[in-house]
Amino acid sequence: MTDLCAEDLATIYAKPSPRVIAKARPAIDAHAKKFIEMSPFCVLATSGADGSVDASPRGGSVGFVHVAGPNQLLMPDRSGNNRIDSFRNVVEGSGFVHLLFFVPGIDETLRVGGRGTLSADPDLLASMVEFGKPPRAVLNVAVSEVYFHCGKALMRSKLWSPEKVQRSVMPSIGEVIHDQTGLGEPESQEIVEARYKTQL
Repeated sequence: MTDLCAEDLATIYAKPSPRVIAKARPAIDAHAKKFIEMSPFCVLATSGADGSVDASPRGGSVGFVHVAGPNQLLMPDRSGNNRIDSFRNVVEGSGFVHLLFFVPGIDETLRVGGRGTLSADPDLLASMVEFGKPPRAVLNVAVSEVYFHCGKALMRSKLWSPEKVQRSVMPSIGEVIHDQTGLGEPESQEIVEARYKTQL
């Protein structure tokens, strides 16, 4: 297998249309704002000082990411595994962040890019209580690029299809990690889900 180089790409892919280029906007408009306010889930991508890249799922109630202005988003951070790879990248790496927002039932997605900073201001945390708890920190994104992405990938994947994989086809995350590391207990899916519900 031969790896492609930059020159090869031009022979495989046509140039994007002017409309595709023009749809990248420098700020959050009314359509993007509505989409973010309907979204309960996004993926946060960050880059580290060593060039590594991290992509992390983030979720909450519908509209959990707050549109504070046309060039500002506020994302509360809820309990997780405490690796804080994303946040280390924000404070130690490039500071660039990219968000990919999903709305269940809509095949298009929304991409938002900018620079991130972190805050643990008590008043800000208190304003974002969800699931009975304030966030541990808030990601403040200075937005510089916003655009909608076509729905082809989600259509191909049938992501919103009512046909779902039965959870029982995979071992629980507790069982997987126990098999991989020998650490912790090989907890059943029922035990894992019950614990998750106390840690939202």
